[in-house]
Amino acid sequence: MKNMKSFLQKLQTEDWVVTFLSIPLLILAGCASWMNGGPKIPTDLSSTKAWIDIATLFVIAIITLYAGNRLLSRPLRGILRSFIVIFTIAALAMWIGSNPYIKSELGLEPVFFSVIFGLVIRNCFHIPDWLKPAIQGEFFIKTGVVCLGATIMISDVLKSGAVGLLQACVVVTVVWFFAYLISRKIFKVERATAMTLSSGVTICGVSACITAAGVAGTDKKSLSYIVSVVLIIVVPMIYLMPWLANAIVPLLSSDPLTQQEIAGAWIGGTIDTTSGVAASSEMAGEIANRTAIVVKATQNVLIGVVAFFIALYLSTKGEGGSSQRPSLKIVWEKFPKFILAFVVASLVFSLLKEADLLTLNAKGKLMETSFAKTLSTLFFSLAFVCIGMDTRLKEIVSRENRKILFSFISAQVFNIAFTLLMAWLLFGVVKPLIA
Repeated sequence: MKNMKSFLQKLQTEDWVVTFLSIPLLILAGCASWMNGGPKIPTDLSSTKAWIDIATLFVIAIITLYAGNRLLSRPLRGILRSFIVIFTIAALAMWIGSNPYIKSELGLEPVFFSVIFGLVIRNCFHIPDWLKPAIQGEFFIKTGVVCLGATIMISDVLKSGAVGLLQACVVVTVVWFFAYLISRKIFKVERATAMTLSSGVTICGVSACITAAGVAGTDKKSLSYIVSVVLIIVVPMIYLMPWLANAIVPLLSSDPLTQQEIAGAWIGGTIDTTSGVAASSEMAGEIANRTAIVVKATQNVLIGVVAFFIALYLSTKGEGGSSQRPSLKIVWEKFPKFILAFVVASLVFSLLKEADLLTLNAKGKLMETSFAKTLSTLFFSLAFVCIGMDTRLKEIVSRENRKILFSFISAQVFNIAFTLLMAWLLFGVVKPLIA
């Protein structure tokens, strides 16, 4: 009886609670075809359906929050009133970020506006006590990460073949270590923050930052700043990368098809958001667009792998920075359990896709993964409203954050140069030889 009680107490942590609560959310996503695709983030608020979708998302989120707080023995008083305000701000951010022009042309995502709105509220107004109960950024972030797992298809790796997978593995490994070393050795950035920054530069921006931050233990203020940097820098890169590709790639290959593949692989490996990759590569051509999206999807799959190795590294560090031998027990203790749910979600939905058990909508997209993406966007938007509301601007412009900015820019410049080299070698030299 005592052992059972001890076991249940170990499960009463935010990581495990999020893991358990993700099961009904993923089941709901799996039933999206029965709900005509499920509720969507509206781009037009003039229809009744748009408001029904917003209300449905509100109900899903508030039930998840209530259940989580109940399981974690957190106070429930005042949580509804507080959540209504936070959800309204997040819904506004999602509506703006889902606008076709803002999403496709500018490459800005809902989480960008969530952070901005949260920062404005925190730094221009006093946050009353009644608004604080639902400000639970970490809970929303972890839930969003698990939902994101259902959108990561293992088959996307297979589409790019050995060449695309090799590029993703080499680029992620080399650029990650470069970004980490330059952050730590030159700019003296704190270890957990450097790990989060490196993951954001190399994999897929916001999602990778959130996942790595959960493993490394990055504080939410540093995470908020890194995400803001990612989302701001991606805007000029959307227009810079196609221009660079048109100017440089023809010097590397005379074949038009190979030029498009090199350009797509370059863009897909350097721009830090999936929507930014899609918008930028479309300017470079149809084949470039397809190659870029597949390369980016391949890198996205590596989120869980990077999270595991971060946990493995941290397991070798004892108290006070002393070294110790890694063991499965220590890795298990360090590893965030919600990342396991992310990996399982990816595997399950990938298997369902391979078994033709998922349904295509009129646009040729899978209903189930599209709904999972909507849920992920919902919880990420809620999370970054909370993070913004917890952050003072004077802390963002501190000396420590300037070091983060310089680290990120340095790593991104290296990323652009190294990814071009790998894209040319693999898609311009190796692939034509083995085709």
